[in-house]
Amino acid sequence: MGNDFDENDPHENDDRREGYSGTGTGAITPDGCAVEVWTRLPAGDTPDVIEAAVPPGASILELGCGVGRMTHPLTERGFTVTAVDESAEMLARVRPEVRTVRSPIERLDLGERFDVVMLASFLVHAGDPAVRQGLLETCRRHVAEDGCVLVQREGEDWHRNVPRESRIAGTDGVARILSTTPIGSGVNSVRSEYVFPDGTWSQTFLSRPLTTAAFEEALADAGLRVETYLTEDRTWVRARPAG
Repeated sequence: MGNDFDENDPHENDDRREGYSGTGTGAITPDGCAVEVWTRLPAGDTPDVIEAAVPPGASILELGCGVGRMTHPLTERGFTVTAVDESAEMLARVRPEVRTVRSPIERLDLGERFDVVMLASFLVHAGDPAVRQGLLETCRRHVAEDGCVLVQREGEDWHRNVPRESRIAGTDGVARILSTTPIGSGVNSVRSEYVFPDGTWSQTFLSRPLTTAAFEEALADAGLRVETYLTEDRTWVRARPAG
């Protein structure tokens, strides 16, 4: 199906955002993600969480799809997914039968509504509050009135339990959070590392920790209300349009 909407010149994806960077072989996206790393990361149990939270066969707008790590298992389960990312290099890894859209999430306006809008990968913790609100307003703008928004948020101790590392399931790799350094205005600079036998990649990015109250307030400001927390660690949330 391929790309049916593109707000960027394909040669302008090299611009880095302030506070975001990445190292390692292969393409690095503007927010510091290494495309090669994301091709190796497993989806884990996330597709199970999503499948249990939404109607069978729902239409899903996936914001920040990356290489299709969750896109592909969701389409295999019968969902119709529209996959959005700002990186042409990421979208090139999404299967051609999936509808893809290249655009910054906060500027997206497809003029369509979906049963489900999904904002994963902790994007709701964007360092800039205006960007965060833009992301959530995109969610609200595209969700059907009887639909839902699924948001992935950081764990309560995500910024305190540092440094830490974990094995990457199904691979010989290790993921590490090396440091989270306050840089002012409630924002931390986070440095992460992915180590595989054939290479090492790093990413530095900005993240704004959010208490549960602050998270719910941000959703409310965008016209959304939290309906339920879907996982025991409260990292996956289902929200509905408010009013």
